[in-house]
Amino acid sequence: MWALLLLLTQAGRPGPGLETLPRATVLVDSGVHQLVIQLPPVDVPAAGSGGEAMVGFPLCEVLVPVDASLHSARVEVVDGSGRRLPHEMLHHFNLSDPEHRELFLPIGLHLLAASRETPAITVPRLLFGLPLARGQRLIAGAMLANTSDVAYRRVHVRLVLHYVPGGLPWPLYRTYPWAIDVQYPLGRPGTGSKAFDLPPGHTERSWEGSPAIPGTILGLGGHMHDYGVALELKDVATGRVLWRGAPVTDAAGRVLAFPLARFYSWRRLGVHVVPAHRYRLTAVYENRTGRYIRDGGMGAVAGLFVPDRGAAWPAVDTSDTLYQRDLAATIRSGSAEMMADMRMEHHADP
Repeated sequence: MWALLLLLTQAGRPGPGLETLPRATVLVDSGVHQLVIQLPPVDVPAAGSGGEAMVGFPLCEVLVPVDASLHSARVEVVDGSGRRLPHEMLHHFNLSDPEHRELFLPIGLHLLAASRETPAITVPRLLFGLPLARGQRLIAGAMLANTSDVAYRRVHVRLVLHYVPGGLPWPLYRTYPWAIDVQYPLGRPGTGSKAFDLPPGHTERSWEGSPAIPGTILGLGGHMHDYGVALELKDVATGRVLWRGAPVTDAAGRVLAFPLARFYSWRRLGVHVVPAHRYRLTAVYENRTGRYIRDGGMGAVAGLFVPDRGAAWPAVDTSDTLYQRDLAATIRSGSAEMMADMRMEHHADP
């Protein structure tokens, strides 16, 4: 609660409220050009009668130690000795930048979102790179879901990044993350949760908006929950479907993975988008259980974007009401009371 009050009284300052957050550990290996962002350890109980033990990490501030252009990322779950734990334990990992804005909304920039179905991300390091500056402040958070009868102590979630050092003539293109969620702009009031309920049968959710600047989408990945059928990105002005993707599922409809789509090739850079057009993301679900699933659905895409030559990435306006509400929800999502609420909601489902 004090973090939220401080946040709302500091409108107009870059990254308001970040000083209230604990600091994540950031390890640098300059020999192999690797950054590791590691969240503080938590104990993860065995699954109980609810079928899944949910444990959230406190939201943490990340201080970037070097000038860099990122070209690969993967998330790992490890125990206190550094031993890798099942990747299926990862419910989600989020990394955001409150000092820069999103492409489609005037809220803080979401740099990376990963879940158990997200593969490692890599792009050609001589061509593309996400710029980070020494001293830049980011926000990291994560949640685990343990379905096994084994308890784990001092579990870490860490983000492993590889980079090209600043000051070099490459990468050729400065790339930036972008995202669209069917629950934009703010999700559930107060919490910012982008989950939505799934009644039995067919459900569709969508959101549409325009990018702040023109540029090219290099590729994207999707995120859906169980019983997700498809995600579709469409140019509303022309009616053209830019991309349609489907998760990999098992016979019961449980999501196992969501393949990444790469649009760049030797013939083209990717899919061009412009502020004069609106683009609609639609998520399609088929709930075959015959029961109502609370918070059962999500639908989002995220990828990399290259601005047109001469187009500067839009500045963040920390006095914008939408920005302030989104950041308040982000900080609240990492609070102890919110983690407790999420666990209670999860176990309340049949």
